[in-house]
Amino acid sequence: MDNAAEGANVSSPEGAAGAIETRGIEPVPDHERHGRVRELFPTWVAANISVLLLTMGAALIVFNALNFWQVLIVAACAALVSFGLVGVLSVSGKWGGAPGAMLSRATFGVRGNLFPGAILWVARFGWETINAVTGAYAVLTVLDLVLGVKSNTALIVVTLFVFVASTFLVSGMGRKALNVCNTWSTYLFGVFSVLVLGYLIANIKWDEVFSKPAGTTAMMIAGIGTIAAGGISWVPTGPDFARYLPHAASGKKIVGVTVSGAGLVMVPMVLMGGVMAVATPELADAPDPVSFLGDILPTWLAVPYLITAIVGMLLINSLSMYSAGFTAQTMGVKLPRAMAVSINAAISLIGGLLLMLVAKSFLSSFITFLILLAVSFSAWIGVYAVDMARRRSRAVRYDAEALMDTGRTSRYWYVGGYCWQAMTAWGVALVAGLCFTKCDWFSGPLASTFVGKYGLGWAATIVISAVMMAVLPVPRENGAGRVERATEREKVSA
Repeated sequence: MDNAAEGANVSSPEGAAGAIETRGIEPVPDHERHGRVRELFPTWVAANISVLLLTMGAALIVFNALNFWQVLIVAACAALVSFGLVGVLSVSGKWGGAPGAMLSRATFGVRGNLFPGAILWVARFGWETINAVTGAYAVLTVLDLVLGVKSNTALIVVTLFVFVASTFLVSGMGRKALNVCNTWSTYLFGVFSVLVLGYLIANIKWDEVFSKPAGTTAMMIAGIGTIAAGGISWVPTGPDFARYLPHAASGKKIVGVTVSGAGLVMVPMVLMGGVMAVATPELADAPDPVSFLGDILPTWLAVPYLITAIVGMLLINSLSMYSAGFTAQTMGVKLPRAMAVSINAAISLIGGLLLMLVAKSFLSSFITFLILLAVSFSAWIGVYAVDMARRRSRAVRYDAEALMDTGRTSRYWYVGGYCWQAMTAWGVALVAGLCFTKCDWFSGPLASTFVGKYGLGWAATIVISAVMMAVLPVPRENGAGRVERATEREKVSA
């Protein structure tokens, strides 16, 4: 491709502001930036409304052998670390007014960006598949509790298809529709979560909960990595939801709202899962991540709670697919965003059927996926963060025209379309991170080291990629000095 105006579905201002968002990967012009930082709060609350957090909290009790207070610390640290990164890198969205996958062109080069973009896209397929399967299991559990309908192959296929189709429709509506849905789901899920918490307080044997001995520090650190992996997967898409914010929006507020929105859900849900597991240890080994709620909670509470959770998981996948459409377009898929999202929907459906009908263990597959997910996203995070830090003092942080130009005239062409410094740092860190990783079917040569044993492969990947990007020669953008001098002259004349 060699064009200065890529992104075939450039929309009018009216189209971007309407109920159905038609804007694609092109940067949002300043006159359309009417977003408010507080709108990010329900977005990150909704991004964490998943009963998978209950299962993960239970795993901290059963598999990591942690006690109540350790689970609380793990959940809080995981929320702070993972969504702190999401918030910090989301600031680049208001700088450039474009999705993270698009801004990443300025970091890796217009051609180099295809490589990390492909891995992030594939990883997002897996995340959407996991969420779709969890949502389908929730629907099956509700049908069983309310109507007594037992799961079978045909019902699994229909349920999964309906869930994925609903996700596709919601994600295709765009940012404004998602904001409305996120706000209402936040209220509903909050109400029922309080009811569940009240039920647990009244019925759980708290002497058993607080008498559980403490686990090891190693298991706490490993637990932080496992819980944080889900949040880390949102880091590259953080700018997608901040791109409608005006330049004057506070970066500190963006970070604060992101962390508080995510933490409001993550911490209590992980903690509730841990409390449930004390009374029902088999929770962490359940054949699916949802049906246990029908055993622990009374039907009058389990059914509405699951219904709100289904809405939450649908929104999580809608947010993910919303961003995945941008990634596809950035990689050269010449389709409107809604059509690009349909590719993810189809893959989620196929992958979900394999996971529900073929895979032997949902939980082991999920944990393995989380481990590999964290490493694959971490290599991108370190490189992007250093590049973003360098742009803070520039007159032109991101050049909108250059982001859309995929030819040799682009400011982000670098050498042959590749920023070799970013590509080197990313590639080396990705390989190193895998060397520290151990999961069910893979063990890297450095998995037995301190970093590997403590489950810190993802953290090491971020550090390695960031340090390498920082020490390599600073990339030189094509015509950067000329563009910035012209911008400075415009400011002076104004």
